[in-house]
Amino acid sequence: MANNDDTPSYDDLAIFLDICETGGFRATAKRLGLSPSSVSEKVSRLEQQLSVPLLTRTTRSVAPTDAGRALADRLSPLFADARVALQDAASSHRDVRGLLRLNVTGAVMTDILPPLIDTFIEKHPGVRLECVVEDRLVDVVAAGCDAGIRYGEHLAQDMIAIPIGPRWQWTALAAAPSYLASRGAPEHPHDLLKHDCIRLRFSSGAFVDWEFEKDGQVVTMDPIGRLIIGVDAAGAAIEFARSGRGLVYTFEDWLAPHFATGALKPILPEWRVRFEGPRLYFSRRFMPAHLRAFVDFVSAESTGSERLGRRFQAAGITVESSEQHS
Repeated sequence: MANNDDTPSYDDLAIFLDICETGGFRATAKRLGLSPSSVSEKVSRLEQQLSVPLLTRTTRSVAPTDAGRALADRLSPLFADARVALQDAASSHRDVRGLLRLNVTGAVMTDILPPLIDTFIEKHPGVRLECVVEDRLVDVVAAGCDAGIRYGEHLAQDMIAIPIGPRWQWTALAAAPSYLASRGAPEHPHDLLKHDCIRLRFSSGAFVDWEFEKDGQVVTMDPIGRLIIGVDAAGAAIEFARSGRGLVYTFEDWLAPHFATGALKPILPEWRVRFEGPRLYFSRRFMPAHLRAFVDFVSAESTGSERLGRRFQAAGITVESSEQHS
């Protein structure tokens, strides 16, 4: 095709197409803010690279040759598609649409995340949302997700995290009245070794710790599990406890409705452990519009909005209000 290995540049091809549209070097030069001599040089270079004349020049007009017309006919739709793609990319930080993928622990899918999602997708109808549920901490970018939600894990330095849901949560131990009637209630965490216990296990193989705290004293127990349930099926563990199969240790929020009905009774209520609620974490390097809108929304829904704003500013991230993206 060409006498040398030079590849025609995007700019030279774009100038050639513009000349075919305007019909003259001067018109193209004026439109693009270039000198006529510069436009002429770029077209000459393109013709030399392709080893074929593309334009017929007269003192009054410029017209494409047969080869030039054939090239223009094939390039025009490609450049039109490229312009649309570039415009879409340039506006992607403004338009709130597309698929938002969240990598989340199953714990937040029980009561924290669903109502937030419900309100968010109502507010932003152009956004589709997918929740990838797993209990291990992952690199959300490598996993093809926009953000993650986890409890208390150490995050990479290029990540920023904000609270989502309650700032603090508590653990609780519970059993059914039928179980307590037959086995009695433990009076100290050490008594748990004598009871049937329903344990939750992470996919890594580790059990959820049974930790208790009272008056500065911390006790961690590792009772043998009569029943062992994966953490993502904690609801099933609670149901087993309701049926009298043993004691269950999990989020107090999940057990509170059963305490209210009497289906479960709190055990060792004075031994409670407080821990930080879940955090939404994401890369500080890139925030597409739908993720930024979700972060804005979570920030507005969470308590301590002013403190969250200071954390964003310290991280070099400007968080706008959700309405600015609508």
